[in-house]
Amino acid sequence: MTVSARSSVRRRVVLWLLIVLLLAGSAALYGAWRVLWQPNVAESPYGPAYLYIRTGAGWPAVRDSLRRQELLLDPATFEWLAAQRDYARQVKSGRYRLEAGLSNAALLNMLMAGRQETVAFTLDAFKYKPQLTRQISRQLEADSMELRRLLQDNAFLRRRYQLDTTTILTLFLPGPYRCFWNTSARTFLDSAAATHQRFWTVQRRQRADSLGLSPVEVHILASIVQRETAKKEDKPLIAGVYLNRLRRGMRLQADPTLLWAIGNFGVKRVLNRDKLVDSPYNTYKHKGLPPGPITSANRQSLNAVLQPAAHRYLFFCARPDLSGFSDFAETYADHKRNARRYQHTLDSLGVKR
Repeated sequence: MTVSARSSVRRRVVLWLLIVLLLAGSAALYGAWRVLWQPNVAESPYGPAYLYIRTGAGWPAVRDSLRRQELLLDPATFEWLAAQRDYARQVKSGRYRLEAGLSNAALLNMLMAGRQETVAFTLDAFKYKPQLTRQISRQLEADSMELRRLLQDNAFLRRRYQLDTTTILTLFLPGPYRCFWNTSARTFLDSAAATHQRFWTVQRRQRADSLGLSPVEVHILASIVQRETAKKEDKPLIAGVYLNRLRRGMRLQADPTLLWAIGNFGVKRVLNRDKLVDSPYNTYKHKGLPPGPITSANRQSLNAVLQPAAHRYLFFCARPDLSGFSDFAETYADHKRNARRYQHTLDSLGVKR
């Protein structure tokens, strides 16, 4: 073989080697791209999917959840990458939003950094503590039994919030909240306390003091106002009635406190026998405010107590047109006439209870 021929063979061999190396490199690059950056989170017709990782859960629980919910197009590549990066030692609990098309690398970075989404929810007004624990357990990981235990722990409530098991309902303002899903029961209570503190500005505290009320007492009175009416226009008027009665040393005689005492807010007609119930919440028997709120008062009801209407009314009664508004009276005689008209409407409708 001539020198020229041998040189040509060598060139061909080198060329083929280069081609093989390029193909091998391309395959390796594609494999790396496929594992790291190829979109791997499946698309859902219902919008972004969420991965919930409970506190204390390990890698097997995360892996099983991803597979069970079919969140990944290729679970094996994610599991391989998770093993390479030792994710099993760095699992962080939380609620993670998985956008369609997210890559393995992006998903793993998010999980390892603990970049979870907060949960936005509305806390509805509630009358009894179990209603609160049910609401929170539907929204957050917080253990309902632990929350219930804390709400019954007088020493803890006094030390941390200067409240007790009776007044603790004043801590909660109905309305929007935003928390991490893996919020604990104690952390949720701290969050509620922070919301409460933001509401009670210096100006509102001064206003309560000018009325001769503490913030807790404002909450208690506002809870009664809230149960009396849903009408924004009537709330300051009703708050004014109760403040007038308190100033005169009269019993509040608030029907909603009786309903709380007998444990039945479905009653449409309060009977004389209800007024005999043996309870510190019976404001027909006991002067002053009841020992605690009968519902978690919202901002509108609280502001109605802090800014009551100025008048001389001492009585009010639901209007007979069942509009939800009330008729107000300065004298008992006028109040009795208003009450008879309303009772006549209930009689005509056959409402006995």
